Amino acid sequence: MTLITNNLTLDLVAIIATFLVGIIVYFKWQLSYWDRLGVPSLNPTLVFGDFKNYIFAKCSLGEQFKELYDQFKSKGYKHGGIFVGPKPFYIPVDPDLGKHIMQKDFQHFMNHGFYINEEVDPLTGNLFSLEDAKWRNMRVKLTPTFTSGKMKMMFQTLADCTRGLKEIMDNLALNHAPADIKEILGRFTTDIIGSVAFGIECNSLKNPDAEFRKYGRKIVETGFIDRIKVFLVLSIPHALLRFWRFKFTNTEVETFFMGAIQDTVNYREKNNVYRKDFMHLLLQLKNRGLVADDQKITDDKGNIKENDLITINELAAQAFVFFLGGFETSSTTVSWALYELATNQDIQEKLRKEINDVLSRHNNKLSYDAMMEMTYMDKVINETLRKYPPLPIIPRVCNKDYTIPNTSTKLSRGTSVAIPVLAIHTDPEYYPNPEKFDPEHFSEENVKARPGFTWLPFGDGPRICIGMRFGMMQSKVGLATILKNYKIKLNNKTEFPIKVDPKNFITTAKGGVWLDVEKLD
Repeated sequence: MTLITNNLTLDLVAIIATFLVGIIVYFKWQLSYWDRLGVPSLNPTLVFGDFKNYIFAKCSLGEQFKELYDQFKSKGYKHGGIFVGPKPFYIPVDPDLGKHIMQKDFQHFMNHGFYINEEVDPLTGNLFSLEDAKWRNMRVKLTPTFTSGKMKMMFQTLADCTRGLKEIMDNLALNHAPADIKEILGRFTTDIIGSVAFGIECNSLKNPDAEFRKYGRKIVETGFIDRIKVFLVLSIPHALLRFWRFKFTNTEVETFFMGAIQDTVNYREKNNVYRKDFMHLLLQLKNRGLVADDQKITDDKGNIKENDLITINELAAQAFVFFLGGFETSSTTVSWALYELATNQDIQEKLRKEINDVLSRHNNKLSYDAMMEMTYMDKVINETLRKYPPLPIIPRVCNKDYTIPNTSTKLSRGTSVAIPVLAIHTDPEYYPNPEKFDPEHFSEENVKARPGFTWLPFGDGPRICIGMRFGMMQSKVGLATILKNYKIKLNNKTEFPIKVDPKNFITTAKGGVWLDVEKLD
């Protein structure tokens, strides 16, 4: 049977050729999107758009966006359009446009635009990914769990985990062994988050192969398949991915965390267990619909509205994202801070003096109040987050048509937006000599002189990271514990100049950060 000619082979060749021509025509038409809209664009290629270097691991995600941002900025553009594959992304270059997107006109850009499929991929139903009314309702419910009062409540759990950290550092100093500080801090923050979020003693500081540490690594380690997944989520309509029942979360990771959370919930509910941690607050939301300042999981009065309760899957998704955000971003931040302090001994000494001075006023004990008094510590961490933001971009999606301020250009509903955090943080217009590590970038005078929305490690506006306080507190505890007791120097196993690992979504050092540790008297 033939369709076009009397030769089946020729028919197949013609059909394939027509299909390929159709694909090429579609891509070429799609890649003219920003030109048709009147928004500056660059030189995208077929299939990859502007993202070929990232796909082939020649640069990190943040560096890819920085390269594109710098091209727009060098041409004097206040904004630009790029392509991830055939999918258009809008990039604000002027920080005032970022302010409109994240704050002033937030109702047009409420959502991150990340992939969600709560049915087949339940852990994607977390606060970071949720959209519209679902996000707003969950945000309202979770906000009381991150007040300063709740941070104080959880503080002792953080302080308890420093004992294991000091034991490891003591052994390294005694044996003159180099410290793979990112790995050590990853185990430290895993123990903290495991205890605070799950009420489980992970013991990963004592056992590097502990299950929580093992599966924590699986979440953040990104191979070629994982980069393809990210590319698909960025470039293909999510409705189509949901139709395909696409699963973003690693199945092993999902099975482990869903099981661990279910076991914890069952045990606490059956035995009416109370702990001063995040899980207790989530259990209150599951069984009472609100967070209360008491030890009860359930409401004896029975004043419960079904619509206010969260499901076990919703509870699991929030615990999961708290675990992910808490252990990886904090350990990465403290690793980068220690790298810079090892290469800037004067800053290290200044910070150590502040730590000792403050702790001397608090009986030499770590406390929440003591952490709040360490203002130079704040500058050091803020500068670390400037130079090495854990999340190098902030995604948004236009949820209703929007006219870009001071232009006649209209972004259509569904248009993806990427705010290039790393690029803004390393723009010399806002941070002179941006490659230099200088905590005085965050002196009161310099902060006031700088435009707003140019420091964005936690985002900004109504969707600012809800766990910012906890992350900062955890980072301060880790730094204070190490610098009070040890002097650190860079070990020659650390690549210099250091590079960002292109295979990791989080801004991580390629080859790790290796330090020499000297115990102080």
